[in-house]
Amino acid sequence: MSSKPKPKKKPAKKGKPTATFSAKKWGIFIGLFLAVVIGILWSSLFKTYPVEGKKQLLAIGQGDSYSGLIDRLSKENKIYFPIILKLYQKIMIHESLKAGVYEIDQGMSVRQVLEFISNAENAQMNRVLVIEGTTFKQLVEQLQQNPLVKKEVSNLPQAEMLQTLNIPFSHPEGLFAPDTYFFNKGESDKKILTDLYRRQMKNLDQAWENRAPNLPYNNKYEALIMASIIEKETSLDSELQQVSGVFVRRLQKGMRLQTDPTVIYGMGDRYKGNITRQDLRTPTAYNTYTMSGLPPTPIALPSKKAIEAAMHPDDSNTIYFVATGNGGHKFSATLDEHNRAVKEYLSVLKSKQE
Repeated sequence: MSSKPKPKKKPAKKGKPTATFSAKKWGIFIGLFLAVVIGILWSSLFKTYPVEGKKQLLAIGQGDSYSGLIDRLSKENKIYFPIILKLYQKIMIHESLKAGVYEIDQGMSVRQVLEFISNAENAQMNRVLVIEGTTFKQLVEQLQQNPLVKKEVSNLPQAEMLQTLNIPFSHPEGLFAPDTYFFNKGESDKKILTDLYRRQMKNLDQAWENRAPNLPYNNKYEALIMASIIEKETSLDSELQQVSGVFVRRLQKGMRLQTDPTVIYGMGDRYKGNITRQDLRTPTAYNTYTMSGLPPTPIALPSKKAIEAAMHPDDSNTIYFVATGNGGHKFSATLDEHNRAVKEYLSVLKSKQE
């Protein structure tokens, strides 16, 4: 008895579940990636710039860069993803950052703010930074180079400038207060200098009124001269009164001040970044190594803190000081102590050069 052969089972058709799953996976991945990118772009470029009230001022200093501004705003948590903003600025904004003070309206996006401050015409005010220890010559050059300042007196000869400003001094050095000031866009250099002069005279008058007793100054102008020397000798607020004390005691003892910044000022344009023994021996009206007493004028624009220090020297017995080589100065009461401090300073310099 024969039996029918069993039919062969047809092989199951192979589907494409793996390929289908892979396509879906890639689709989801790309979708998520695009969502993240869009989210980052939105959070960095199109996010509303935070403004307290209806308007807010944003100050841009002379020489500030977009990169520096973006980093500053990022630290203040006003913007996010700074690298995106820097790339956008490099690609889309071809203008450099323009100094001034800009009025940012509520509702402006970060992107709009970046583009807004690339145009100096949008500046509502002008920021002028007068650094402590700046010379009057440097201040005038800054005003001359500032495109937002109207030029009326900065190009005049010095004597004519002082006369036009109604300043009753024969030399302008030291008479203008260093600080950061905001002026209306298009303000004149005459108005700016007048304002800085009045502020400095107010600082000087107030400090002179409250000065310590028995100071070796014949008048407040001599105190201003001393303040300018103090300003140039140290950048540390904690040392201002100590430096003042050294110089005040030197004047009282009839010792020469022997301070390098006065020598440098007296050299003028001859100073190329270094002073030699010959420079210290060469007499000028400002060389306090070859002359006794104070120089004839200030040597820089002293800060209010330096003026206060000139009026309130410390009450120690130090009459020498030298740099430590690591920031700050070593103050000494005797020549032996001072000589040891000098050797220590030279040793530090030598170790840094090795």
